[in-house]
Amino acid sequence: MSARPNAAATTAASATASASATTAESADPCCDAPLPVLGRDVTVPLVTGGEVSYAALDYAASAPALQRVWDDVAAYAPYYGSVHRGAGYLSQLSTDLFENSRATVAAFLDCRPDDQVVFTRSTTDSLNLLAQVVPADCQVFVFETEHHASLLPWRDARVTYLNAPRTPQQAVATLERALADRDPYGPALVCVTGASNVTGELWPVAELAAAAHAHGARIVLDAAQLAPHHPVSVKELDVDWVAFSGHKLYAPFGSGVLAGRADWLQDAEPYLAGGGASRKVARRADGGVDVEWHTTAARHEAGSPNVIGVYSIASACKALTEAGFDSLVARERHLIAKVREGLAEVPEVRVLSLFGDDAPRVGVISFVVDGWNSSHFAAALSAEYGIGVRDGLFCAHPLVRTLLGSDPQDPGECGAPEAAPGERSLNAIRVSFGAGTPDEHVERFVGAVKELVRDGAQWKYRTEDGRCVPDRG
Repeated sequence: MSARPNAAATTAASATASASATTAESADPCCDAPLPVLGRDVTVPLVTGGEVSYAALDYAASAPALQRVWDDVAAYAPYYGSVHRGAGYLSQLSTDLFENSRATVAAFLDCRPDDQVVFTRSTTDSLNLLAQVVPADCQVFVFETEHHASLLPWRDARVTYLNAPRTPQQAVATLERALADRDPYGPALVCVTGASNVTGELWPVAELAAAAHAHGARIVLDAAQLAPHHPVSVKELDVDWVAFSGHKLYAPFGSGVLAGRADWLQDAEPYLAGGGASRKVARRADGGVDVEWHTTAARHEAGSPNVIGVYSIASACKALTEAGFDSLVARERHLIAKVREGLAEVPEVRVLSLFGDDAPRVGVISFVVDGWNSSHFAAALSAEYGIGVRDGLFCAHPLVRTLLGSDPQDPGECGAPEAAPGERSLNAIRVSFGAGTPDEHVERFVGAVKELVRDGAQWKYRTEDGRCVPDRG
C-alpha cells in the first residue's frame, strides 16, 4: 500500500484509540456478555401490558452491532471522504482507512500472501461474484443443506446437488464419490458452509477441502455463520475462497467479503463495469472504447465503495480477535448447553439436527413444538415475553424440508406461511445468539418455551400479510 501523510494516519489511529477507550469505559459491568452490543438496554412493550428489555436471539439473521464498532465508526465519521479519488486530506485519510481495513480482514482470515480481499455487499453478493468469475465449463458441487446464498448463484455452471449427509464422515465420502465421477479434465468448484444457519452444526471443512483438492477441484467456504463464532484460517482449512457478511459479524452498513485466490478473479470480466474497476479507458479510431481493467481487488469493486461498512467489518474483526476466540467459544458453549438442556426438559420440543446431539455447533438451534404452528409460537415469544427469534425455512428450504421429513411439495417459505395459529405449517423456530448475549436472555427464552407449552398463549393471534400477529381487534 502506498504511503499517505503521517497526519492522516495519526488522525485515524487517534480516532480508533479514542473509540476503543470509550467502549472500555462504557461497557456495562453488570452485563455478562463479553462484548457489549447496541440495543442491550432497549425495552419493548408486551401485549399483556408493561415493558421488558428486548432479548435479541436472532443473531443468525443479523447480529446487533458491537458498541466498539459503533464507537469506531462514530469517531471516523467527521473525517469521511472519497476513497481512491481525491488529493485532499480527508480523501487520503479515508483511502488509508479503507486499504488498512483490507489488511485487517486478511489478517483476521489468516490469508495467504497472494490472496485478494474483495469487498462486497454481503455473503450472497460475494458468492454471486464468484459465480460470475468461474470458468465457463466449471462444474459446481453443492450440498442441498446450503443456504440459498450458496445454493442458487451458479446459474451459468454445471451444478451437481448432493444429498444431505447424516454424519461429517458421510459428507466427505459423498463429496469424494461425486468428484470421482466427474469429468477430470474440466475445472470444478465445491461450495460448502462452515456452520449451518439452521442447525448450527460445524461442517468438516478441512476434510472437504482435502477431498476437493485431491480430485483437482477448488473449494469456497460460506463462513457467514462460522466467522462470528470461531476463528477462520484460510491457510489451515486450505480453502480457496471464503465469504462472509458484516451484518452477521456485529458490523452494520451492508458490507461483505470474498477473500482468496486471485487467478479466477483476475481472468474474468469485472463483476460490475465502471469507475474504480478500470485503470485506463481510451477511444479507438473506429469509435469504440478500449478498457484496461485493474488486476487487483479493485477489478471487482467498481463504483464508490462503502468505506463505513468496510471499516465496520475491520473494527469487528479487531474486536473479536482482541477478545480471544478461545474465551468466546467457551462462553458460547455455556449458552448452547443452557438452551439445549432447557429444551430437552420439554417433551413436546424436537430440536433439528443432521449430525446428532453430540455434534459441535455454534449458537444456532432450530426446533419445532408438537401442537404448535411455529409462526404462532414465535409470535407469542415476541409479544408476550419480548424475545426475538426467527420462524420459517430460514432461506434453506431443502435442508429444513429434509429435517422435517416433509414432502417437497408441502407449502412453506422463508417467512411465515399462510397458516393460522394451531394449524400445521412447514416451518421451524430458530433461536440464535453470540458474543453479545447475556445469560438472562437465554434463561428467559427457556422459561418462556416451558410456559407456552405448559399453559398456552395468553393472547389470541391471527395471520396478517403472511405473519402471525397479536389480535388487537
